[in-house]
Amino acid sequence: MPAPLPPTELYASERVVVLLSCALSFLGSSLLVCTHALWPELRTRPRQLLLYLSLADLLSALSYFYGVLRDFDRTSWDCVLQGALSTFSNTSSFFWTMAVAVYLYITIVRGSPTGTSLLCCFHVMSWGIPLGITVAAVALKKIGYDASNVSVGWCWVNLDAEDRVLWMLLTGKVWEILAYVTLPVLYLLIKKHINRAHAALSEYRPILSRAPAFQPQTSIADKKLILIPVIFIILRIWSTVRFILTLCNSPAVQNSVLVVLHGIGNTFQGGANCIMFVLCTRVVRTRLFSYICCCRYDESDWPLRRSNSNWQCPEPPRSKDVPGPERTKPLLSST
Repeated sequence: MPAPLPPTELYASERVVVLLSCALSFLGSSLLVCTHALWPELRTRPRQLLLYLSLADLLSALSYFYGVLRDFDRTSWDCVLQGALSTFSNTSSFFWTMAVAVYLYITIVRGSPTGTSLLCCFHVMSWGIPLGITVAAVALKKIGYDASNVSVGWCWVNLDAEDRVLWMLLTGKVWEILAYVTLPVLYLLIKKHINRAHAALSEYRPILSRAPAFQPQTSIADKKLILIPVIFIILRIWSTVRFILTLCNSPAVQNSVLVVLHGIGNTFQGGANCIMFVLCTRVVRTRLFSYICCCRYDESDWPLRRSNSNWQCPEPPRSKDVPGPERTKPLLSST
């Protein structure tokens, strides 16, 4: 067998970039959680699943941040702890990402009613399976220092484990590759179903005066359905590339560009979700900006508020894009 590759050296600039990615992912995941807590009327079932995905990404960003900051050079107790947390949260993130796709497929394409039983199934699979794998890996001492050849400073599967390839697959790579296949198939089926519905509706549009008003919203939803698997694959593929290069014992695994792309891809999922489902979702974006502007207005006019107890923060103008209590939660416009 060829001699194993030497540890990958991380430069300060690489660590700074990945740490920044971790911080942005943490902020993005926190913002998703805050929007869910602030506005109950936006709590659709897809966004509830997105909440659990954000919690997994939040824990993932924190554990990766600590790992990159420490840049481990040997197995230690905090290396094992960080590796266990990142393994659990990262694997859970894969499961919740697929859970969102499965839910949308069942409700939109199949038209099947969904209840709490499906949500319970998602919880068991998305928290239970990653937890079981992580506990087994820690108990069998498979988590530890990996020389940054399949990570970027953090700990994952111990290099000394004889069956390390098997545990690399179980603790992430199998689910990652499964997501590469499952997500594009499900979202293409959903988009195909929506296109058929649009085609069936098109013959009635001349007599439906309000039909054109919904065209921009449906086109935005269509674009998101395409972007979700595309962004996931773009972020995660670099981790898989370095994994394959490590199996081939190729020195290209230590390429600086690959290392940075791997670091950003593994840590920025929460930031990407925030961009798609907060900043690029008109309903949530309008609410968020109105809330921020109202808070600033409160602070600037605090003396006036104290002198006039009847002063109230003016309610932001209700846009047709912002649902009121009487306009309940649509499935796609807020996802």
